[in-house]
Amino acid sequence: MAKIISFPRRSTFVLSVGLVFSNSLIFPKASFAQTATPKSTVTLSKNSKLVQSQGGFYRMTMGDINVTALSDGTVGLQILDGLLLNAKSGEVEKLLADDYQKSPIDASINAFLVRLNGKLILIDAGSAELVGPTANKLPNSLRSVGVQPEQITDIFLTHIHPDHSGGLMEGNKKVFPNAIVHVDKREVEYWFDKSIAEKAAEPLKTFFSQVDTKVKPYLDSGQLKTFDGATEFFPGLRSQPSYGHTPGHSLYVLENGGEKLAFCGDLVHVDAVQFSDPSVCIKFDSDPAKAAEQRKKTFADAAKHRYLLAFDHVSFPGVGHVREEGDHYQWIPVEYVNDALKQEERDGNGKF
Repeated sequence: MAKIISFPRRSTFVLSVGLVFSNSLIFPKASFAQTATPKSTVTLSKNSKLVQSQGGFYRMTMGDINVTALSDGTVGLQILDGLLLNAKSGEVEKLLADDYQKSPIDASINAFLVRLNGKLILIDAGSAELVGPTANKLPNSLRSVGVQPEQITDIFLTHIHPDHSGGLMEGNKKVFPNAIVHVDKREVEYWFDKSIAEKAAEPLKTFFSQVDTKVKPYLDSGQLKTFDGATEFFPGLRSQPSYGHTPGHSLYVLENGGEKLAFCGDLVHVDAVQFSDPSVCIKFDSDPAKAAEQRKKTFADAAKHRYLLAFDHVSFPGVGHVREEGDHYQWIPVEYVNDALKQEERDGNGKF
């Protein structure tokens, strides 16, 4: 049963640097109870190639439900300097080359708009200013499809990392003032635990401070609603626990008219690598072993039952199928269909 929770008011941390503004960030050893542990240096890209801001969207339907992929932009990731875990020697370089990519990569930051039973629902809220100049495009993308941020009724966070919750606030102003924010209770319990925050190493310590500035205003106003594991919110929309990337990381499953789409958040960060080798993890994972287990489980189920997956960091629009090929998977991006019209609406000559 979903419930609204409240916490006593606490003093906030000072917001420190965003991810891509630092050449070297320190990542702690992975653990749900993360503390100051032996550190490893990871280099992120100073991605500042933006020439002109633009909205990005892709419309589709799931049964009778309208779904729109929305771009919040991209973030540069230098993935050859220790950011990925469990990769075999030379594997990442080879897989990138096979995909005509090289490090640093421009990882997409995606969110998704669902129009359901009179609700305007966002799956994740983007990053705002937290990850650099090529992000913070979600409000423009929303407006490009005729939706003002004030119209959003519900936001479902897959987790509370800053590139998913940072877009909730712009300075001291709520970007989505009329929305209820839904998130697994484990996620809230973890990120609002000051005893963990005080012991955390960077960049985790910065993540905790960003929670105070980006998420706590919704908590203080009673607009943050938690749920416990698998929960049905509306007919056709439910959560599916996928703990591993963070303690409360959740998928959201949309079903209608015999069709199914699972919003997978951060099960994948580097599509050129992690579909070919699902055991490869990223140092943002709280528990890499569990994250890899969830990724393999989701891939296997989606391949077997042939339903769509949507990811926050797979190349925009981040929606497609996975096909099992031996011990790895192939990513099949969704086919582009103009004006969101389905294939069956065409006549035999390809006309509508």
